[in-house]
Amino acid sequence: MDEKFVITKKAGIYGIIGNIFLLIIKALVGFMSQSQAMIADSFNSAGDIFASLMTFIGNKIASVPNDEDHNLGHGKAEYLFSMFISISMIFVASKLLYDSVVTLVAGDKLQFSWFLVAVCIATILTKLGLFLYTKHAYSKHPNILLEANMKDHKNDCIVTTFTLISVLLTLAGIYWFDGIVGIGISLWICYTGITIFLESYNVLMDISVDDKTKDLILDIVHSYREIKGIDDIVSTPVGDKYLVFLTIALDGNMSTFESHELADNLENTVNGLDKIYKTIVHVNPI
Repeated sequence: MDEKFVITKKAGIYGIIGNIFLLIIKALVGFMSQSQAMIADSFNSAGDIFASLMTFIGNKIASVPNDEDHNLGHGKAEYLFSMFISISMIFVASKLLYDSVVTLVAGDKLQFSWFLVAVCIATILTKLGLFLYTKHAYSKHPNILLEANMKDHKNDCIVTTFTLISVLLTLAGIYWFDGIVGIGISLWICYTGITIFLESYNVLMDISVDDKTKDLILDIVHSYREIKGIDDIVSTPVGDKYLVFLTIALDGNMSTFESHELADNLENTVNGLDKIYKTIVHVNPI
């Protein structure tokens, strides 16, 4: 199996283990202390378990090589399962937003507990470790499943830091901040979910290659003096890479062998770019 899929699999497994641990301690302490922010955080951990599970399953499917039924492989599974992750995040965020607003309006008071402080610190340390591991994995093998998990772990570090602040503020008799943090957590989760959804949606709807990579392709094409023009350039996503179709114009007096040799060389050169899965060149004689 490709190293990219191995490291993404590990990230998914570590995420599942870490988030199950956090869900248990957050839910126990949150409901015991009636902290809306901590309860929101526990639901967030439940969503994180689902996200890590989707990462594991999506990566497993995406790692299957191409076959007769799927000539370009199964890479889009990454985006399909990342969309599942985003939808679950938006759903959880909506429920938590409602609960947090109700708590804030009702004026429920959070009772301080050192257990809450301990859980917050444990969460921050656990999520920071998962974030650093996933960030390292993403830097070596960028893909949307790792990106979704990396953002999720980073958000959790930030969110739980604010939860810790809300717990400490109760010592000064400030109780309203707990409900505000619950609302903030909900909105942050929703924003992240929408961002991932749109990125996945664009790929599943066959968004074109980014402008930077397109410019690199055009620079390569223009480096061939024999090419008289570019009639068309079309691209479609294949996992985290792109399939590119190029139609170039060549002198009609070139032999078939010469034109095909040039097309082959052009394909091989463009295939050397990081984001290119495969290049297909079509020749139009002029």
